[in-house]
Amino acid sequence: MKIAVIGTGYVGLVSGTCFAETGNDVTCVDIDKAKVEMLRNGGVPIYEPKLDILLERNIKQNRIQFTTDLAAAIKDARIVFLALPTPPGEDGSADLSYVLGVAKQIGPLLSDYKVIVNKSTVPVGTAEKVRAAISESTDQEFDVVSNPEFLREGAAIDDFMKPDRIVVGTASEKAEKLMRQLYAPFVRQGNPIFCMDLRSAELTKYAANSYLATRISFMNEIANICERVGADVNNVRMGMGSDSRIGKRFLFAGVGYGGSCFPKDVMALHRTSREYGYHFNILNSVLEVNANQRAIMLQKVKEYFNHDFSNKKIAVWGLAFKPNTDDIREAPAIFLITELLIAGAKVAAYDPEAMENTKGVFGDRVDFVDNAYDALADADALLVVTEWNVFRTPDFVKMEKLLKNKVIFDGRNIYDLQNMKDKGYYYSSIGRDVIENRTTVES
Repeated sequence: MKIAVIGTGYVGLVSGTCFAETGNDVTCVDIDKAKVEMLRNGGVPIYEPKLDILLERNIKQNRIQFTTDLAAAIKDARIVFLALPTPPGEDGSADLSYVLGVAKQIGPLLSDYKVIVNKSTVPVGTAEKVRAAISESTDQEFDVVSNPEFLREGAAIDDFMKPDRIVVGTASEKAEKLMRQLYAPFVRQGNPIFCMDLRSAELTKYAANSYLATRISFMNEIANICERVGADVNNVRMGMGSDSRIGKRFLFAGVGYGGSCFPKDVMALHRTSREYGYHFNILNSVLEVNANQRAIMLQKVKEYFNHDFSNKKIAVWGLAFKPNTDDIREAPAIFLITELLIAGAKVAAYDPEAMENTKGVFGDRVDFVDNAYDALADADALLVVTEWNVFRTPDFVKMEKLLKNKVIFDGRNIYDLQNMKDKGYYYSSIGRDVIENRTTVES
């Protein structure tokens, strides 16, 4: 099937590549000429495991191509995916200017029936707006479909190729048939394709992400209670997660969620509820808890150093909002580093993939180093913010020689309490006892 994907961001590039991998003829469109040229040459502008391998293979087989020419891309396409950014506005609402702007351009270009698919995460009612924008300048038959993505950064290829479910919003039997045909190779093991009305499909994505964000925030609240009553959040998590009604996923306490989806989608659903006259009280709390959770770890660091960071160096491990991505959007590390710099601390940072993106934020105000251990040299403390596997079993003997003080603040609970106690570290994590092997802090 011939497919056009408009937008080569995270969703568009992953979607286009995976559609090509199942034998479709895919053309991806972007207005960024430099980016298109990079992609034509097999370069990948984002870090996502396996994406580079699949992209290279499909370019060689001529199953995927890249262009800045919208008209040429959609001319022979049967299905046109809109994978465009929908950034949050100041009031939390999703900015639809990119989506609707492209929709207006599509209208005059239609010469035969096409299915126009909203792949971007968009508020309820967007499909109707897209239809209206296209209809302004064409009498050609077309259908608009909502097909939200459920991709986890760091596991997007596996999520796309072996999805838990496919959600398709449409009232058109013709469009539904084409979408089922397109996705048939991805659901051979029997995972469902749910076809529903447009508005339900649009709301499903927001509901799913907001619920997952709620689970994370709930567990962070439990962690904060654990610290006060002397319980261990890891034990509580295991006890809860073993209940089949609850499940084990998204119950890890930490320094809060980030990324391009959860913060934006929670705010957008919160905004939508207000527009329809409903006060979504749970989401009010989720937004508040997530904002506070980052400050809790910062406060632990500040209290340890008596709020005096003169001549203090903090090593930071992890900059991306989660492992296996270079995405720093709404990353807790960005907030923490910013506040540490304001407080007067020197910061040395390392991340396996997100260094270049973070340099764009801080420039030379942060010492970006070549490996994790280089960050520790003469540091007064280590702050672990992202749970990359490479940080899980470090050489603690080597760390002890490099660190000025044996002090670790762990925002992801990746180290064992007893192990930290045996090794003589001051160790502060989330929702667990503080190991009080305290080194004297020089003012």
